Amino acid sequence: MTVSLATLNAMPGDEAAAKLRDCCGSTRWIERMMRERPFRSTEHLLTAAETTWRHLAPDDWQEAFAHHPRIGERRPRAAVSAAASAWSAKEQSLAALADERVRDELARGGADYERRFGMIYIVCATGLGANDILADLRRRLGNEPETEQRIAAAEQAKITILRLRKLIGHEP
Repeated sequence: MTVSLATLNAMPGDEAAAKLRDCCGSTRWIERMMRERPFRSTEHLLTAAETTWRHLAPDDWQEAFAHHPRIGERRPRAAVSAAASAWSAKEQSLAALADERVRDELARGGADYERRFGMIYIVCATGLGANDILADLRRRLGNEPETEQRIAAAEQAKITILRLRKLIGHEP
């Protein structure tokens, strides 16, 4: 799962694109990141990722969201690699420890969120317990759709940066 920055830069295009797809499922983001190669440093990689993400459209965000499972589930709508699946499971590991009542509340809240906003609830779950996630979900249900879409996009950006750091072995 982990590759050095030099290895990522030296990989054939399709292999490097697959590694980037593990970090973010937006096709346009991947294409633009591929044009940034070679990455001169970790900072260049992360800055390019953030800048590229900020310049994408809501449809690109939705495509990336589809590469995540719902909180408490294992499978996203879109096909993902074993590495991306393992990262999702680890990111949600604290939520998975919740009791049945909290898991049911998360499932109901997630369904309410999808009905209200037309997308799955996205949160950077690393380090968050199920109760923290549930409280965040409840707060965000009160947002206006445009506001919520931007919050979800910001959460996706956090996930992408964490995964890029994991990919190249520079986890904080």
